[in-house]
Amino acid sequence: MNDEKQVGKPPLSKERRQQARRRVLRTLLLSGGVLGAAVSGYLPVVYARKARLRPPGALDEKDFLASCIKCGQCVQVCPVAAIKLADLVDGFGVGAPYIDARAQACDFSCDAVQCILACPTGSLTYDKPDFLPVRPGAQLAAKPVFIPKQNDPEPTLNLKERMGVARLTRPGTCLALQGKGFKGQARGPEFEGMMRYMAVDRWKPIPIRDHPYDVEECDLCVRECPIKGAISIELVYMPNGTQRKSPVVHEPCVGCGVCEMICPVEPTAIEIVAREVWRS
Repeated sequence: MNDEKQVGKPPLSKERRQQARRRVLRTLLLSGGVLGAAVSGYLPVVYARKARLRPPGALDEKDFLASCIKCGQCVQVCPVAAIKLADLVDGFGVGAPYIDARAQACDFSCDAVQCILACPTGSLTYDKPDFLPVRPGAQLAAKPVFIPKQNDPEPTLNLKERMGVARLTRPGTCLALQGKGFKGQARGPEFEGMMRYMAVDRWKPIPIRDHPYDVEECDLCVRECPIKGAISIELVYMPNGTQRKSPVVHEPCVGCGVCEMICPVEPTAIEIVAREVWRS
């Protein structure tokens, strides 16, 4: 053999090298697309397991999703724009109405619960049909007394089931438990949430940022709750035996979310547990 002969393949031309790079990039892009498609198909399943707070009068979740036609009528009639339509990540619930209480709670500014009246299918209803039983603990013991109407001839809301239940999920951040007051805008100057303040205008909700507070002991969750007897500030015993003042949620709570929206600490000390039932 000739010792001067080179062993191995000849070097690739510039064009061949470019073709090879393009094949590698194409393979990577296709692999990423397949992985992305798989993830996008899996995410809706994950998000579907997250309990969404449904509008007042919603049927149990399975029946609600089966009957709701995603028409958006409930969205259009809500005076504080509390109701949103779920997007793609909600999977099986895409297009279905829900409420993000921290962003905008249902404060019943409509008085008559217009979303129920506007629903054309009965997905939101005052009265369930007999073949749809009420889950134990979801039913309210009595029609909730609506504080803005408590002096009216008919002061109640015609609700028979709760949307959820408020829970003090982060007691360590609660200003009431810390014995602290609050002064200023409850959620800051950028917050766009609306609420009806009876002292300002019974019929017209205003931005929460336009109604600053100055309280020696924080009680905003109790002060703004629209349902009589749903929440109160009470003395409670701490694990070390000391007494503190704390928000305490009671059976009339319908899960409207006002307490969660108005809580001035971040993250919120009190939250609505969607589809939660009352446990005495």
